[in-house]
Amino acid sequence: MSQNVTRKSITEFVITGFDTFERPLAVGIVILVVYMLVMLANLTNICFIMLDKCLHQPMYLFICNLAVVDMLYCTSSCPTIISVLVVGNKNISFGSCIFQMFVFGLSFVMELFTISVMAFDRLIAIVNPLRYHSILTNFRSILLSFLLWILGSASIAVVPGTVLPLPFCYSTLKFMFCDYGSVVRATCVDPNPYFDLMSVLTSFILFGTFGFICATYVRIVCVVIRLSSKGSKKKMLNTCFSHLIVVVCCYAPSFIMFVFTRIGVVLTLEERHGLRLGTILGPSLVNPFIYCFRTKEIRHKLLGMLSKLIQ
Repeated sequence: MSQNVTRKSITEFVITGFDTFERPLAVGIVILVVYMLVMLANLTNICFIMLDKCLHQPMYLFICNLAVVDMLYCTSSCPTIISVLVVGNKNISFGSCIFQMFVFGLSFVMELFTISVMAFDRLIAIVNPLRYHSILTNFRSILLSFLLWILGSASIAVVPGTVLPLPFCYSTLKFMFCDYGSVVRATCVDPNPYFDLMSVLTSFILFGTFGFICATYVRIVCVVIRLSSKGSKKKMLNTCFSHLIVVVCCYAPSFIMFVFTRIGVVLTLEERHGLRLGTILGPSLVNPFIYCFRTKEIRHKLLGMLSKLIQ
């Protein structure tokens, strides 16, 4: 496909981010296996929660929402990556590329929003345990999740909104899939102002949600410290432990990428791809297993099913 063309003549992009990989098939198979594990684990958690009426509680509804977000996060990028590496299909249509870019951004934002609202859930459960079910009902939990999806969609609408009006000069994307940076680089304009805009938006959401989570845990720690019983302290902290692991798994890779980008650390293409894949697949794979084995109700249900299968 010819270069230096206008946007109107571009009907598809060519993804070239893996052209330098020595063993693309092996990498693609590994990603495929991890992707299938992510989908299976999250679907299992959703089925457990949906089929057991005892688990129809705010905390489990938020876990269910997180599982949906994790599946969407991986599905927004992994099928394209697998298609390039395993099948060798590097082409993606213009419309599909823009849609993928939007869904990927929405998934990232919703991951942060969902983890933040789960911290709010733990805060209410510990600060007002007797009023927990009256303050945070199932209806309010679903409504809150729905409003967060609307807020996330509105906040990430800037992604396609700033790209679509631009003229395109290149049809190749030097990345694993259609992300904002690679698409903006394919335009005819200076990409730096658009990178700065996205950096401001990402920083606001990333540090804003992380600050909210930190504030909730400061409040939780203050409440726990005032408890006289060691058993009560241990029980309170244990209810937050699973969520803390999820917070670390989600924010640590994102902060590493953000810091590396801000301080100008030069990474090879393979290192950048590996770090990005870590931010996508890592939390999405870890989250369902954490809540499956750390949450008593889900763990007991799973062990019960396994014992029946063995018998």
